[in-house]
Amino acid sequence: MTRVALIDDHESVRLGLEAACARTGEIAIAFSGSTVRSYLQWRAHTGAAPADVVVLDLTLGDGTTPSENVCGLVGDGSPVLIHSVADRPVAVREALAAGAAGVISKASRTDDVLAAIRTIARGDALDNIEWASAVEGDRAFADAQLSAREREVLRLYAAGLPLKAVAERLGVAYSTAKENITRVRVKYVEVGRPARTKIELLHRAIEDGLVSEHTGDS
Repeated sequence: MTRVALIDDHESVRLGLEAACARTGEIAIAFSGSTVRSYLQWRAHTGAAPADVVVLDLTLGDGTTPSENVCGLVGDGSPVLIHSVADRPVAVREALAAGAAGVISKASRTDDVLAAIRTIARGDALDNIEWASAVEGDRAFADAQLSAREREVLRLYAAGLPLKAVAERLGVAYSTAKENITRVRVKYVEVGRPARTKIELLHRAIEDGLVSEHTGDS
């Protein structure tokens, strides 16, 4: 059972998603509320585990920013799916840069939203038109300045190879490949692009054109 937290200041949106999740029999609503703060307070009060996925509205009515909300949730241990009208590309990019796992439009079919929740719960990358549109044209997504070797290590690693296999493929020591990935992470973080996990590294590699949107193609 996938445990989901819904955070949206439009009650009708939450109620609709709650009903859709209940019908699946495999997605349980652990929390439903209008602010990230109320969710974190609920977690602290009940001792409940972090949600497997937090579905978060991009702009809430409490004056918080996308980046502080996403950072708070990711720091608390949950991946974040932005559920938004997605008409503010700058805010969408802000949320992605803060570590959101993906974006889905509120205009999407309910089945597509549920599919996105399942994808993120599995730890897979969510690649759709909203995510691609937010990334396209943003120069901040292209200035990590990786070396040729770092790009090759990232390409193979993000495509799914274990780091040991990456080292063998490139004919270098495991320690060398590991050092390259460490430098890649540092370079991305320095330009404000999260790269803590392998999924985040996959997102960075897709953004920079090192792997296709379908990891099996690489």
